[in-house]
Amino acid sequence: MTEELLQRTAAPAEALAAAREHLLSLQHEQGWWKGELETNVTMDAEDLLLRRFLGILTKTETEQAARWIRSRQRADGTWAQFHGGPGDLSTTVEAYVALKLAGDDVDSEHMAAARAWILERGGIEATRVFTRIWLALFGEWSWDDLPAMPPELVLLPPWVPLNLADWGCWARQTIVPLTVVCTLRPRRDLGVGLAELHSGRRRRRKVPRLSCAGAFQVLDRALHSYQRRPLKGLREHAMRRAAEWIVARQEADGSWGGIQPPWVYSLLALHLLGYPLGHPVLRQGLAGLERFLVREETPEGTVRRLEACQSPVWDTVLSMQALRDAGLAADHPALRRAADFVLAEEIRVKGDWSVRRPDLAPGGWAFEFDNDGYPDIDDTAEVVLALNGVDHERPGAVRAAIDRGVRWMSGMQSADGGWGAFDADNTRELVNELPFCDFGAVIDPPSADVTAHVVEALCVLGRGEGEAVRRGVRWLLDHQEPDGSWFGRWGANHVYGTGAAVPALVRAGMRRDHLALRRAVRWLEVHQNEDGGWGEDLRSYDDPVWVGRGTSTASQTAWALLALLAVDLHDTDAVRRGVGFLAETQRPDGTWDEPQFTGTGFPGDFYINYHLYRLVFPVTALGRYEQARRGQSGGSG
Repeated sequence: MTEELLQRTAAPAEALAAAREHLLSLQHEQGWWKGELETNVTMDAEDLLLRRFLGILTKTETEQAARWIRSRQRADGTWAQFHGGPGDLSTTVEAYVALKLAGDDVDSEHMAAARAWILERGGIEATRVFTRIWLALFGEWSWDDLPAMPPELVLLPPWVPLNLADWGCWARQTIVPLTVVCTLRPRRDLGVGLAELHSGRRRRRKVPRLSCAGAFQVLDRALHSYQRRPLKGLREHAMRRAAEWIVARQEADGSWGGIQPPWVYSLLALHLLGYPLGHPVLRQGLAGLERFLVREETPEGTVRRLEACQSPVWDTVLSMQALRDAGLAADHPALRRAADFVLAEEIRVKGDWSVRRPDLAPGGWAFEFDNDGYPDIDDTAEVVLALNGVDHERPGAVRAAIDRGVRWMSGMQSADGGWGAFDADNTRELVNELPFCDFGAVIDPPSADVTAHVVEALCVLGRGEGEAVRRGVRWLLDHQEPDGSWFGRWGANHVYGTGAAVPALVRAGMRRDHLALRRAVRWLEVHQNEDGGWGEDLRSYDDPVWVGRGTSTASQTAWALLALLAVDLHDTDAVRRGVGFLAETQRPDGTWDEPQFTGTGFPGDFYINYHLYRLVFPVTALGRYEQARRGQSGGSG
């Protein structure tokens, strides 16, 4: 063997060993892994505005958050939704407001640059609805100029269009408290004015009167009229029912759904309904936010930022699978501790998902530490895969949990054969037409990545011959893009979707020379970067020019490798170059740098940098590469 070949084969193995040890070192003593979930500065700006509205904002909180917000400003004066992305108007307006609240001089260079850019893009008038709601809370926007959302929405039965079951779980938990806030229409003192951000230009979207959008504009005008003269008894009943609905969905940690939007709006709504800050519900809700705060020491002082969500279950089960792929024994103490944590997180009660599946027994897992109402299908698929790879002291308990998860997951298959993230058949697109819905996905239709993860899990667990898998495979084949890739709903983007779909189809028994797989492999090979890695910029969700294009990242390179390795292409130039990229770009501590955001919240609107992705997916890919190179069978199942 030549020296070059020796180096080529040794480098991936050494990289894997270092990465595996680093990953093991990050496990919490309670068995879980959790990386930071980084988003954009709207989380921090809105946290300051929430505390200002409630009268509890402190100087220290303001200064620490302002340092973080300033550090994220781009050279052109703007703030983006993701690292390297373009400036975003609403994000920039909210950041500017937060910094002005913190006392930044409006004539300072960074504030002047932001203000000029904001006015050039249309000012406050051109921001999204959610930003204007925050401004209306402080009298900087008129409630009359916001779309109407009556609380009577909470009373609609499931068979009526626009009922709560028509909304994605994250959207319904947000919209209910917002109907209360927008009905009560409060106004409190911000302490600073924002007149300089008003352009004076009102943007009214002209739509054909006989279109769906035109009909909803007519409906919005009617709802505004009703807002002024509601049926008193019905309105009072709706407000009471909304309050009950909100309180019933608070989690053990004080959050709502474990995510920022419904959390802050629920606190606002209950406060406006008369709940004092000392009430247990509000006290617990505000205290819970502390757990979501990240503080760091910098040369400028302490910075403080808020995670929009936390992902310990997701991070833990991905880490478990990665370590098994990296050769860790099934009975290793780290895996057994992790399994104990995961078993304790199982959700055994029914939630809103049962509206569409009333006869389905519960048995899934959520993303977060404390989320008992909203298990999700994606996490459940990865949980059962992870548990299946552990030799546990209580095999009966593990098997029973896996069986419950498989039963629930299978029962959540949508009518078209695919799987969404939280609900079954959450596909009624009518809610997308509401004038209120100009930011983020509000429904939860099946996606390629979730469907692929479920298909793979069912196949690993011996259910590959079942009807659910057959229909899932058909859905995946029907939704392959014309270029051979798959769209990635929860990760960036076609690299993620393809990296999930190909291994699932192989697990389902598809021949490796099947046309669908050959087309996917060709797409990956064509989109490999010169440095050997893969990357896809988040702008690909809005601009097809970016599909499959972007700076190489460790996580996206790993996703591509997982697809290529699944079709037994471990000894090709593309794989060797991809593995080489990972080996060459690894840091001395065993992980990788990845400032890029490769996770997706809402395509086109909200993105995530999962700090553990840069480690856990390379470990998985390098582990499977080493298995394939040595002639072992791949996969963690």
